[in-house]
Amino acid sequence: MALENPLFEELMKDFDSRLTHSGIDGERVASRLYELSHIGYTQIGGVKRPGFSDEEKKAKSLVKKWMVEAGLDVTEDGAGNIRGRLAGKNLEAKAIASGSHVDSVPNGGNFDGPLGVLSALEIAEAWKATNYVPEKPYEVIVFSDEEGSRFNSGLSGSRAMIGAIDDKEIEGLRDYNGDSLEQVLTHYGSSLQQFKEAKRDIEELELFVEVHIEQGKKLEKADQPVGIVSGIAGPAWLEVEFIGEAGHAGNTPMIGRRDPLVAAADFIQRIPEFPGEISETAVATVGKMEVLPNGINVIPEKVVLHVDIRDIYEETRDALLNRIIEEAEDIAKNRDIQLAIKQNTKIKPVPIEQELQAQLADSLKEFSIEPAYIPSGAGHDAMILGRHIPVAMLFVRSKDGISHNPKEWSSLNDCIYGIHVLKNFIEKKMGETITNSN
Repeated sequence: MALENPLFEELMKDFDSRLTHSGIDGERVASRLYELSHIGYTQIGGVKRPGFSDEEKKAKSLVKKWMVEAGLDVTEDGAGNIRGRLAGKNLEAKAIASGSHVDSVPNGGNFDGPLGVLSALEIAEAWKATNYVPEKPYEVIVFSDEEGSRFNSGLSGSRAMIGAIDDKEIEGLRDYNGDSLEQVLTHYGSSLQQFKEAKRDIEELELFVEVHIEQGKKLEKADQPVGIVSGIAGPAWLEVEFIGEAGHAGNTPMIGRRDPLVAAADFIQRIPEFPGEISETAVATVGKMEVLPNGINVIPEKVVLHVDIRDIYEETRDALLNRIIEEAEDIAKNRDIQLAIKQNTKIKPVPIEQELQAQLADSLKEFSIEPAYIPSGAGHDAMILGRHIPVAMLFVRSKDGISHNPKEWSSLNDCIYGIHVLKNFIEKKMGETITNSN
């Protein structure tokens, strides 16, 4: 028996039909979100579309069909990235691109990724409906495996596109079934060689603009449908080991104990104080902890903590990183605990150019939206491309800030406002040249 999926009715219920204009069709966007939601649909209303899965491939095939109907020339590379290209008047010009992804986390929501893809596609649909021919080429891009739920290593499609996945990393990738990337790609219909050949000359693009749900509450608090991303945070991950001395919980006196869990507790309590001292956009989180040997009547011998540190500015992110390391060293010294620290990840943040933010603000104001500036703590494909070309991002309001969850929700009104702003911004950019400052 088919599972009930009320997404279309819920989207249309409060939709203001006056937002359907200038070639942008709210009902079409709702219908397409609904069609995609059936692919990998779960019993509690979410979706499960891991990267390089049959479900992700089916979702991409559906988008490819829509791209062709919109008049785009469609290609797919060996990493599964889909590109729909519309030739502009100036065939020699660099292209302006927009897009996102259609894969999901396990039991994720219906807007994270698909909204960005459909927003980019709706621009082409609007131009077709109004007989508008852009000055420069335009590309709609669907990236593979953004979420990383397949290999615990995301942004695979965009990293393949710029050649940022090396052989050493490829050899170490194993999915949740224990399959290698090569095995997964073969099942998908590609090959490891084709994956490596997915690298393109990214300088063919003048600008990449991504629309994404906020995954936070700032727009909700500001009562605005759409906001401007001020930068994309680069994560730094620390693995911190406090090493003490195991002992019997009953026979070991309290005086003289070298308990690494007590040291770890001190460390965890201190971390929330540091980000605000260094930057208003910085965050730090202890998201994982292992206690060894983890016995109820055993003083631990070792505690391993994993700390996620992020900011949209590299200088302040690194200052926070160093402050947290210093705190771990002080606590270990004061409690006579050994300390080992390993840095597992350090990705460069991507600030959004001030000029692009100002131009996005102008587009927002044309729809009577007060500009709100929001740092993105999550990674996005725009972050990967932003190391090489200018990028910009728009956030669409998320109800209660919920994401990666079947309850993830953005109203159709907010989604369509986002598309109108995107269209306005891109059409303005079609008339000028962007200088790559990277």
